[in-house]
Formats: sequence, structure tokens, C-alpha cells
Amino acid sequence: MSRLNEIVVISGKGGTGKTTLTASIIPYLGNCVIADCDVDAPDLDILFEKKLISHKEFSGSNKAYINNETCIKCNKCIENCKFNAISDNYIINEMRCEGCTVCEYICPVDAISMYKAKTGELYISETVYGEIVHAKLNPGEETSGRLISEVRKKSKEIAKNNSINNIIIDGAPGVACNVISSITGVTKVIIVTEPTMSGIHDLKRVYELTSKFRLEVEVVINKYDLSIEKSTEIEKYCMENKIKLELKIAFNENIVKAITKKQIPSIYLKNWFMELGFDKWCDSLVNK
Repeated sequence: MSRLNEIVVISGKGGTGKTTLTASIIPYLGNCVIADCDVDAPDLDILFEKKLISHKEFSGSNKAYINNETCIKCNKCIENCKFNAISDNYIINEMRCEGCTVCEYICPVDAISMYKAKTGELYISETVYGEIVHAKLNPGEETSGRLISEVRKKSKEIAKNNSINNIIIDGAPGVACNVISSITGVTKVIIVTEPTMSGIHDLKRVYELTSKFRLEVEVVINKYDLSIEKSTEIEKYCMENKIKLELKIAFNENIVKAITKKQIPSIYLKNWFMELGFDKWCDSLVNK
């Protein structure tokens, strides 16, 4: 089997059409593995008829536990907890506990111990386009990077075990550690942007991030006709930085209709997408 072809779709901000574009690419890849790495707000799987294959809990952080039978109520843990995670009744608030282990270290009678807490869930489902690995991080948790790494690890295992060459990744938005987990070691990065001031600003930030990893980058402008002036500014930036500007997608309200009907836009509006040269572009992404 040839080297895995991992394609990740990202954006500098949410709401640019990242997941819509990812979903639209999938039907053109043939048999592939799909990875939804937007674990804080996963929604790629909504557009697919799927059958759950497996599900497991994910433990990504440590939390403290106080054994009240051993505790002598000396208050040292309360006084030294910088996150105010311990109540006057010596009960740990899991939402506040950062697992720093200070309370465990300072307890004079070893009444405090750490345990692996459930911070999310990992799923594998079957679709007509291949298996999708998707996950959900619990509200308030900060271990999205670890959960994304688990999603990508499982996606690679499925691809290798089934001799599948292509993995398509719906990456996390922004430029934080969850994005780094989404793009590390991939074959190609597709950045989706929009012709707005914030869109341009975030395009520049996320491109600077990908540059540090020396990754191959392509740009897609979504809803380019909402501001020709800003789209021209994006084109100029891409030209100056020798970035491939592959597609300019016009605003089309039927794309919204497709999504509300749980339909993949590139299938629902097949002729319109073909006029954009979408099928030819997707063909260039495939590792055959």
C-alpha cells in the first residue's frame, strides 16, 4: 500500500463553510476513511446515514478524589487549591479540578488520590462512503488535542487494516492546539476562508501556523461574491505567498437547503458543483 494520503480541511474561524466543504469532497474520494476532528462541536456525521460500529469512553485528564474516611479535615487542600475546586465539605468539583496533583502532594494523611476521568466519547460508524471516526468532548473539558489525536490514530488504523489510501479530515477551527493536532503530519491542508475582514485576518494566522509545519496548502474562498473587494485581497495575499488558490465558490442559498435536508451539497447540487470544476479538483486530491 502506498503512503497514506491525509487531507485536512481547516479554517481560521468557525462558520466559513469548513464542514460543508469537507462533506462535499467525500463522495469524490471513493472508498475513504472520514475523521471528524472538530471534537468541540462535531456535526459532520449529521449529513450521513450511518450505522454505529463501536463506541468507547475517552479519558483525557486526571481528577482528584478525597477519601472522607481518611481525611482529617486539616483544610490544607482547600487552602492550596488555586482553582477553588474543593468545597468546604471536602468534595471535588470536577469541572474546576485541573488535575494538578497539588492537593494529593500536600495531604498529610494521603487521603487524596488521582483518577482518570471521562472527558469525552469516541465513535466509529459506517457510511456508504466508508467508516467515519467521530468524537465528542464533554463541555468544559480542555483535552481536545488528545481526543483529536485518538480520532486520527483510529482513522489510520482503519485505513491500514483495510488497504485504504485516503483519509479526509474535518479539522478544528482556529489556530490553537486542537488545530495543531488536526494538521500534524498530513499530506495536504485545505484552508477555507471568506471575503470578510475577520476571514482574511484568520486566513493569515492559520497559514502562518501551517507554514511552521512546512505543509502543502491550498485555499478555497467560500461565498466569494459577497465582497469582490475582499476576495481580490485574498487572491493578492495568496499570490504574494505562493499559495494555490484552487476554488472560488459563490454564495448559493440552495447549499443551506441541502444541509437542512441532511444532504451533501455536492450531490444535491451536482451540476452546479461540476460547473465550478469541483469534480476535477477533488480528483487531484485523491491518492490512487
